[in-house]
Amino acid sequence: PGKTPIQVLHEYGMKTKNIPVYECERSDVQIHVPTFTFRVTVGDITCTGEGTSKKLAKHRAAEAAINILKANASICFAVPDPLMPDPSKQPKNQLNPIGSLQELAIHHGWRLPEYTLSQEGGPAHKREYTTICRLESFMETGKGASKKQAKRNAAEKFLAKFSNISPENHISLTNVVGHSLGCTWHSLRNSPGEKINLLKRSLLSIPNTDYIQLLSEIAKEQGFNITYLDIDELSANGQYQCLAELSTSPITVCHGSGISCGNAQSDAAHNALQYLKIIAERK
Repeated sequence: PGKTPIQVLHEYGMKTKNIPVYECERSDVQIHVPTFTFRVTVGDITCTGEGTSKKLAKHRAAEAAINILKANASICFAVPDPLMPDPSKQPKNQLNPIGSLQELAIHHGWRLPEYTLSQEGGPAHKREYTTICRLESFMETGKGASKKQAKRNAAEKFLAKFSNISPENHISLTNVVGHSLGCTWHSLRNSPGEKINLLKRSLLSIPNTDYIQLLSEIAKEQGFNITYLDIDELSANGQYQCLAELSTSPITVCHGSGISCGNAQSDAAHNALQYLKIIAERK
């Protein structure tokens, strides 16, 4: 495989005892277009490179330095030609959306993205994985032929979502995402709220109870959000499946199944209520 510009420049530095030094000049991680600028110094040569990730910016800085070295007739060293293709010209899936999303979260002071493998299915020769990526109160899913590809696809969806947000909404989005909803297990146990205390006394086994509505009322009272994720693949016994995610701290995810999507959501809500009841009753 071809060597990257960074590797080539490093080898040159080792031979000439001028190890390249990289410095980040600018880190402008806007939600729509993250931009990084790196400066590389090798001997008397200094070049800069810009890109949508730190790795890409360093690649471009190294490549610029190599181009200068190749043009200098007084310097003689072997540079593989062609070099590794410019990362910016590679297909999008060759970039690292997982790293870009993590850098975005760090820049804005958000919690780091969390990835959970939620589904694994298909025949042995054609496996398909489904991964859930959570970032603050947001959630996206990704599918792929490998766990890594599923994670990448989920991260790409997040980056695409943020790229579609207009600049005037950047500040409001940061305020929303960066604000913790504050519903913890401690606050649940000590809450004077009517709905949560009613849950503590409930058997959760009364026929025809609207569990989705009950969970919604508790969420409103306690200050957390609920997201229902319908799973495309049926369960082993042919039932629909659903995940209910509660934006508590820590995040709660409960599974449900049923003969329809609605039944699966209701079952997930029922299981979430049972879990909240157990947590709220603990001392």
